[in-house]
Amino acid sequence: MYKVTLSEKEIPKKWYNIAADLPVEPTPPTQTDEGKQLENLAKIFSKGFLEQAMSTERWIEIPKEIREIYAKIGRPSPLFRAKGVEDYLDTPAKIYYKREDFSPTGSHKLNTALAQAYYAKKDGVEMITTETGAGQWGSALTLACSLFDLNCRVYMVNISFKQKPYRQTIMKLYNGEVIPSPSDRTEFGRKMQAKDPNHPGSLGIAISEAIEDALKDEKTYYSLGSVLGPVLLHQTVIGLETQKQLEKIDETPDVMVGCVGGGSNFAGATFPFIKDKISGDLDCQFIAAEPSSCPSLTQGEYRYDFGDTAGLTPMEKMYTLGHDFIPPSVHAGGLRYHAMAPLVSLLVHEGLVEGRAVTQTDVFKCNHIFANAEGVIPAPETGHAIKIGMDEAIKCRKTGEEKTIIINYSGHGLLDLQGYDDFLEGKLED
Repeated sequence: MYKVTLSEKEIPKKWYNIAADLPVEPTPPTQTDEGKQLENLAKIFSKGFLEQAMSTERWIEIPKEIREIYAKIGRPSPLFRAKGVEDYLDTPAKIYYKREDFSPTGSHKLNTALAQAYYAKKDGVEMITTETGAGQWGSALTLACSLFDLNCRVYMVNISFKQKPYRQTIMKLYNGEVIPSPSDRTEFGRKMQAKDPNHPGSLGIAISEAIEDALKDEKTYYSLGSVLGPVLLHQTVIGLETQKQLEKIDETPDVMVGCVGGGSNFAGATFPFIKDKISGDLDCQFIAAEPSSCPSLTQGEYRYDFGDTAGLTPMEKMYTLGHDFIPPSVHAGGLRYHAMAPLVSLLVHEGLVEGRAVTQTDVFKCNHIFANAEGVIPAPETGHAIKIGMDEAIKCRKTGEEKTIIINYSGHGLLDLQGYDDFLEGKLED
């Protein structure tokens, strides 16, 4: 079987909250005496979002309105067998990939964008501000805001603004306003521009600009596409669907892989399975693939840090390279973040998840193979997971083990062609 599908009736009715099953108590967020960052949360996030951030309930109901739009945008997403890659690698392993690129905006990001827009609309705000790296999150949130009749302003990391112009086109088609970051629209943006007029930008800087906007206007909320607990929660529709699909074909995962920048698609795909590992009902290896240019899990410190560059967010305990870290301008713009989601960080620290770093050149080599073997072109971000999945399949070729490997295919690369062009012309750098 090459494709496993579910009916619309099988869309999950509840999100899974891993906070109910963690092996240790998570460390709470904190703030500086002068910053009062925790007090600002109620000014920039919806009541529904903050309630979910504090919840330890194992299952949180997905509102009917969101489930109906999930169906409208193509959920449940299919699970494919990567038989072409298996044949190319000559491996006894079975490789499956969950197709989150079937979303209208081409990635998993819409799963949480819809939820956050829904809760913001319920609170009566008029505008949502956000940041975006590669543009996948910005595309998702502008669509979600359009569906819920909200305005949306997106601060796009400057280097990605230049590398991926057609992501801007998508956001503008969904009536979003797109601004290269750092910008002259905010106090912090102007501060960064004064330091370097050609600043490449970073997700941390763009977050600071978007939050600054939200704090100035009571009719404006801020929305984050990764890192925070509720964002990871909303993405668990991926893993819950995957569980049902594997049950249909009587498969049990031995290895699960996802790419990580902030950690949302990896968490969404794996958290329902990690629940079973914690309870002793599943023996599976979970691997978080990150860029070697921005290696928060493999080279960062596990400590308290800000989620943004200006220090407007609360401090969370997580793996971090430092909130003032400016990553190299690699094409995987969605993974150019200085830190990792606190929940993913905790699971890595406890030994339940392994982090691995991948070079940009290896990512594009594996994506080239995947595109020819399976016919679909992966996003550079997704390629990090594909590379690790292939590595594990090659190990099986050497050992003869018939493992089942699941890759979360987080997004397509049809708007990342500049990166592919650089790769094919030999101009790509790690």
